[in-house]
Amino acid sequence: MQLKSKVDVLLGLQWGDEGKGKVVDVLTPHYDVIARFQGGPNAGHTLEFNGMKHVLHIIPSGIFHPDKLNIIGNGVLIEPRILSQEVAALREKQVDAKHNLYISKKAHLILPSHRLLDAANEQAKGNAKIGSTLKGIGPAYTDKIARTGLRVGDTLEFDFCEKYELLKLQHLQMAKTLGFDTAAFRIDGMTLEEYEQQWMASLDLLRSFHLINSEYFINDCLRQGRRVLAEGAQGSMLDVDFGSYPFVTSSSTVTAGVCSGLGVAPSSIGRVMGITKAYCTRVGAGPFPTELFDDTGRTLCELGHEYGATTGRSRRCGWIDLPALRYACMLNGVTDLIVTKPDVMNDFDEVLMCDSYLINGEKTDEIPFEFNAVEIQPNWKHYAGWKQSLAGIESFDKLPQRLLDYLHAIEEATQTPIMAVSTSPDRKDTLFK
Repeated sequence: MQLKSKVDVLLGLQWGDEGKGKVVDVLTPHYDVIARFQGGPNAGHTLEFNGMKHVLHIIPSGIFHPDKLNIIGNGVLIEPRILSQEVAALREKQVDAKHNLYISKKAHLILPSHRLLDAANEQAKGNAKIGSTLKGIGPAYTDKIARTGLRVGDTLEFDFCEKYELLKLQHLQMAKTLGFDTAAFRIDGMTLEEYEQQWMASLDLLRSFHLINSEYFINDCLRQGRRVLAEGAQGSMLDVDFGSYPFVTSSSTVTAGVCSGLGVAPSSIGRVMGITKAYCTRVGAGPFPTELFDDTGRTLCELGHEYGATTGRSRRCGWIDLPALRYACMLNGVTDLIVTKPDVMNDFDEVLMCDSYLINGEKTDEIPFEFNAVEIQPNWKHYAGWKQSLAGIESFDKLPQRLLDYLHAIEEATQTPIMAVSTSPDRKDTLFK
């Protein structure tokens, strides 16, 4: 099969929250199709332009461009009620998602009882909880792997309700086995039954979209020479295989996940654009070698508005972690770097980079298997701060020399060129090299 174009990939290289939504929105004019390949409503992609701010959870970040197709791929989890809320919020901004949003029939559904089971599992872990968003992600992916899950295409079948009730009963039994009080459980202030009624009503909206065999659709687009951008969610360090397990998400967040999440061959992957903040953040539990517990960490959190778009939780903040960044570039085959939020550090006298780790007295550049269990001491490199605002700068080469030096150090450490820098949340403040 001869393909006239390839799938370019854009994904996060840290623990999520790198600014993927904004960058996808900026890049969308150069593509014909934007396709989400994994994750679900645990994602929160924030877009800002024309004085407007909007957060997307399931719908691809190209939706604000009416002449571009957006696809929710088979690797994505869909929660119908959350999807309906997202569609309604877009409608308030005069965006008709039904016009240019296509949904894979093979995408799995998050049931209300998945969310109940998520809460039950997290409660059962006690102090070992991983910091789940409680959106039902883990239980839904578990059912997918166990071959008991329900997919979008199943909602078109006559026996869907029967399959639904059977799976729901299994979830309730599992929650009770964990000692969870299912009667007291609430979702958005509603009982499971009340929430379920709204969830079921949302299926009518779901069925009204273009429901497609997305693997055929996307490969047909490539044969026709249409440009496709795969949009990732979360970040590489949260990958279920290569992240800081078990403090990870439940899907493949790296480039390999594009193939299974959209149904494209490895040979069809083109450019891989990886996004990193100029510093690091993490939400929830898990290892974070460069985390700052002092005033600098708190300042990064406040100036960077580091609060989860999905959970509202404050993010843990720290200096950039080059061993983790090199690792993510290696796993993904990153061809181009995009650096976001250096403006958060405009007023710092000094900025630091973790160049390597010290573990049990030995220096290493590798992420250890025992990432969660060993004490890691960062080896720091110090750089002078640029001490000026980046507002109004309209070209990459006009950035302060000290910031350019800092960016060059990232390029040298990762052996990967930087293609762009984001200097504010607004789409217009994206400087291409």
